[in-house]
Amino acid sequence: MIHHRTIALMIAFVAVALAPEIYGQVGSSQGPAKAAAANATPALPSVDKILDHYVEAVGGRAAWQKLKSRVSMGTIEVTSANLGGTVVIHEKAPDKILTIIIVSGSAFRQAFDGSVGWAEDPQNGVREQSGAELAEAKRQADFYSPLNVKQHYSKLTVTGKEKVNDHDAYVVEAALPEGGPSDKLYFDSESGLPVRLVSLHHSPEGEAQFQEDFSDYRKVDDVILPFQITQTGGDSGFVVKLDQVRQNVELEDSEFAKPAVQ
Repeated sequence: MIHHRTIALMIAFVAVALAPEIYGQVGSSQGPAKAAAANATPALPSVDKILDHYVEAVGGRAAWQKLKSRVSMGTIEVTSANLGGTVVIHEKAPDKILTIIIVSGSAFRQAFDGSVGWAEDPQNGVREQSGAELAEAKRQADFYSPLNVKQHYSKLTVTGKEKVNDHDAYVVEAALPEGGPSDKLYFDSESGLPVRLVSLHHSPEGEAQFQEDFSDYRKVDDVILPFQITQTGGDSGFVVKLDQVRQNVELEDSEFAKPAVQ
C-alpha cells in the first residue's frame, strides 16, 4: 500500500533472522498492543476520498510518474537490543527493489527483480521466496504504490477514526488477495499522509504481526517521503532514519537479480 513499506518489510526479515541471537520470540505471531477503539462517527469519508487525499498529500500522480528510480540511505537502531547499523534501499520502476541492512557486522539482503523474490542472511544464505511471502514482496516492490492501492487489495473498508500518537487518523481495513488477516492502514485525517500500518509479515519461520509508524515527512523532487519509520512487534523494536534520498539515478537490472548459490 505505502511505498515505504519496503523498509518495514526488510526490517521484519532482519528481526526474524536475528531472533535466535537477540530477540528470542520475535518470530512469534504475537502482535503489538491494540490501538484505542475507533471513535464512531457518522461523517467518515469514503475510501476513494481518503486515497485521493493520500495521493495529493504525497505529491500527486504527475509528480510520481516522473520518477523512475530511488536510492535511499540511512541508519537503523535496534532499540530492543541496543544495536545500530545502516540501511540502503535501491528501487527501480515499475517493480524492482533491493534492500541491504547491516547490523552488528552482519549483512542482510532482500530483493524482488520483477518476478523472483529472494533473501540472503548469514545464517541461511540465499533463498528464494514463495507463497504468501512472495506475494507480500511483490506488493512492496511496486514503485508507484501510492497510486495503486486498490490494485494491492481485494477490498478496502473505512472502519473508523482513531488517535495515532498526536494524529487523528482514519482507519482503512485492507483485505489481501491471498487471504489471511487484513492490513490496517491509518491516514492522518488532516494531512492525508499515512501515519501507521499494522500488517502480518511472512517468513519460513512463520508469521509475525508488526506495527510501523511513519513520521518526519520531507519533500524530495516534488514528492513527499517519510524519513523515519518506527517498527514494533512481539519483543522487537526498530527505528530507521533516512539521511539521504536520491531519485532518477541509473540502476542496472542485474543488481536486483538473485545471486548464484555457491
